Amino acid sequence: MSTTQPLPLSVSAGTSPFSMSGFTRLCKGLAVVLIAAHIVVTLFPSAVTYVALIPARTIPFGWNLITAGYIEQSIYGVVVNTIGLLFIGKLLEPVWGPREFIKFIFVVNILTSVCIFITAISLYYIKTQENYLYMPLSGFHGVISGFLVGIKQIIPDQELPALKIKMKWLPSINVLCSIATSFFTLEAMSYLPAIIFGTYTSWIYLRYWQRKSETKYRGDLSEEFAFSTFFPEVLRPVIDPIASIFHHMLCGRSSVSNDSQVYSLGAEPLPGSDSIEATRRRERGARALEERLAAAKSAGELQTDAAQNV
Repeated sequence: MSTTQPLPLSVSAGTSPFSMSGFTRLCKGLAVVLIAAHIVVTLFPSAVTYVALIPARTIPFGWNLITAGYIEQSIYGVVVNTIGLLFIGKLLEPVWGPREFIKFIFVVNILTSVCIFITAISLYYIKTQENYLYMPLSGFHGVISGFLVGIKQIIPDQELPALKIKMKWLPSINVLCSIATSFFTLEAMSYLPAIIFGTYTSWIYLRYWQRKSETKYRGDLSEEFAFSTFFPEVLRPVIDPIASIFHHMLCGRSSVSNDSQVYSLGAEPLPGSDSIEATRRRERGARALEERLAAAKSAGELQTDAAQNV
């Protein structure tokens, strides 16, 4: 079976996915939520107690597992995450669709909060330090880290302008830089758990759970999206055996069932099925990005013509 080649994609200097246009209505609405929530907790600091994730108070205030992800306590956080939401969201939403986009945000947000809660409780019992129980944790950076995993999935070989870094390395660079900066600032240390768990849970969701609208099956089991692809090639022979153990322990049964339904014909598997599906997904990402670039270029030309006519 022949595989479809990905669409060629290049970004010129005049048109960029980072242009100040083409933001989706859903992303704009979510940006308003982040800004409004920051204003509320700035004007009423006591509200943080009820909406941020404070592990010691999560049992009576269980809703903070959901609300914490949308609460930015610093101006730095609200600016960076709002920009990330607008620019990355306009690439992902056209590929996934609004419903899947908002579902991804909800699932990654709550899974990240649950992982942080479990980690904080575990650290408290290990170290018996109460600051693990009462430090208010919040922010959208877990979801933003998940967006980078989505970019890795749909346009892995697209390069960032000027930096010449392929998109597939963005999640790894994000985690690495966060770990490095956490050694120097306390604020970066508070962001680190959400960034790590946001990256990992989003990969779990896209790898095993995301429903494919065109096939009605779930996940992306292609080799190009394996867990080891987050690491340099020299480490992959070590990472792959470990990852395969967790794969079979946590998701082996469901993924085998999924594979048998989607990628088999009688008793014989269809060769290259995973790579074909991954290629199609990358093509959809490439098309969405090209449409955004074309729209930005068209808008720029219209503005130039209008200026000349004036």
